[in-house]
Amino acid sequence: MLTLTLHSPQVHGFFSVPVDHLHALRELAAHFGGRDLSRAVVVSPDLGYAKSAAAFARRLGVPVAAGAKQRISDLKVIISAIIGDVAGRDVIILDDEIARGTTVFELLTLLREQDVRSVAVACTHGLFADGALDKLAACDVTEIVCTNSVPLPADHPKLHVLSVAPALAEAISRIHNGESVSALFDH
Repeated sequence: MLTLTLHSPQVHGFFSVPVDHLHALRELAAHFGGRDLSRAVVVSPDLGYAKSAAAFARRLGVPVAAGAKQRISDLKVIISAIIGDVAGRDVIILDDEIARGTTVFELLTLLREQDVRSVAVACTHGLFADGALDKLAACDVTEIVCTNSVPLPADHPKLHVLSVAPALAEAISRIHNGESVSALFDH
């Protein structure tokens, strides 16, 4: 089985067949990598995704920060603080998925209070339920970046869609040839 950014990495342990768990950090980092990142910081909305955000930040050579989030219900979260320095920086919010955007909207509120210079939002799975893409685009974000892991709107001015097809093709080829899939993630 070949998967891409499971919401919880422990899930792959529930399968009775071999599982290769891919991520899209390389593709997302390539998108941001050609820019001036001297004032950038990667921010994970919660501590649960902080390890992946830290790996992404290392790829970009920038610091990392994380939100201290508490989920109240499916529609309500509270982020009480941002752990790390974000003031005056260009923020790249990184999450595994954006469904309704509840967590990102809460994080954006805190970031505005921290007087950040700019905010870009990146995720692997852009589900964008209940009009989340339009609501997010209406916020003061420079861009929204996600992969084509799920069907997406055909055209949106702030949405940049990255293809994971080459990564999946390479993984399938490596599996077929008995080569290392984990080598795809060497930095």
